[in-house]
Amino acid sequence: MPDMALAPAFKGDLLTPLWRQPQHLPVMSPAHWTFLLGQARKTRLISRLAQHCLDLQAVEAVPEGAWRQLSGALRWVARQHQEVQWEVDCLARALQEVTGPIVLLKGAAYVMAGLPAGRARLFSDIDILVPRENLAAAEGALFAVGWISEERNAYNDRYYRQWMHEIPPMKHVQRQTVIDLHHTLTPPTSRFKVEGARLFDDLVAVDAARQLYVLAPPDMVLHSAVHLFQEGEFSHGLRDLLDLQDLLTHFSQQTDFWPRLLDRAQALGLQVPLFHALFHLQRLFGFMPPAQWLARVAQLRPPALARWAMARLLTLALRPDHPSCNTRWTGLARWLLYVRAHALRMPLYRVVPHLLRKAWIRSWPQKE
Repeated sequence: MPDMALAPAFKGDLLTPLWRQPQHLPVMSPAHWTFLLGQARKTRLISRLAQHCLDLQAVEAVPEGAWRQLSGALRWVARQHQEVQWEVDCLARALQEVTGPIVLLKGAAYVMAGLPAGRARLFSDIDILVPRENLAAAEGALFAVGWISEERNAYNDRYYRQWMHEIPPMKHVQRQTVIDLHHTLTPPTSRFKVEGARLFDDLVAVDAARQLYVLAPPDMVLHSAVHLFQEGEFSHGLRDLLDLQDLLTHFSQQTDFWPRLLDRAQALGLQVPLFHALFHLQRLFGFMPPAQWLARVAQLRPPALARWAMARLLTLALRPDHPSCNTRWTGLARWLLYVRAHALRMPLYRVVPHLLRKAWIRSWPQKE
C-alpha cells in the first residue's frame, strides 16, 4: 500500500463520484484502487462497490487484486443476509407471545421487504420497534432465549431507559448477534421528538402471520434521514445517503409518495432532517425530487444561518472517514456535529452534565 503521507496526489474522495456518474466506471490506477477500497471499507460500502461494478458490467476494469477483495465482500454480505433472515426468524419465534407488531427498521427492513436499499448492504446489528407498552415484555422474551444487555454501567443503563428511544443493545450469548430494541425513532427529549404510537397506524406487512412489519414508505425515509442527521456519527454517512437515494427512487414509483412524504414530515416535525437529506443527495449524487414538488421541498428549509452552517459542516463530515479524504477542518466539523446531535437529543441543562459524565467514565472507568 502506498504511503498516504507521500502521495498527496491521491488526496480526495474517490468513492462518491462513482455514484454521481453511475453509468460507467472511471479508469483508475492500482494505487487509486488501493485508496478507493480503503474509503469503501471505512464507509461500509465495499460490498456495494462490488455490486456496482457488477451492475456496470465493469469487472474487467478492476485490477485483479482489487476484485479479489470486492468479490470476497460480496460473499460476506450474502452470508450476512442469510444470517439476518435467520435472526429475524428467531426474533419472531421469541416474541410470538408478545401481542402487537414487531417492526423491522433500517437494514433488516430493507432486506426482509426486498427493497433495493438492501442490496449488498452490510450489517452490524438488527433494529426492531415495538409499542412502548410492550417494551418490558419484549425485553423479557428476548432475554429468555439468550439476548442480554452488555451494559454494565449503571449510569449508561439509566440514561438509555430514561432518556433514549431504545433500551441498551442486547447481544445473544451464543451467536453474538446484536439487537437494538426501540419504542420510537428519536429520544423523548429530542427537538425532533416523534410520538412512537403514531408510527403503528400505517405499517406494511412482511409476514403478518408472525407480526412482522416495516414502516410505511414515508416513515422509512424520514427515519433514515433523522437517524443520519441527528445521531452525530458520520463514519457511515455516505452509506446512509445511498440508502436514502435508493428508498426515494424506489418509492417515487408510487404516484402519491411525494405528497405523503412531505405531509408526513410536517406532521412529525421532521422537515429539517428531510431537507438536509434532499440537499446533500442533490449535491453529492444529483438526485432531484419531481419538479412539481420542488416548491414544497423548498418550504422545508431551516433559517438561512443554520442552513449555511450545516451545509458547510456536512460537506466536510459526509466525505469518507478515511485519511485520504480528511482536511484540516474535518475533525472539527465532525466534533461540532457530534455536540449538535447531543444538543438536539437533550436540553442543555441535561446534555452538559451528561457529556461531562461520559468524559469522566471514558477517562477513569475504574472510578464508575
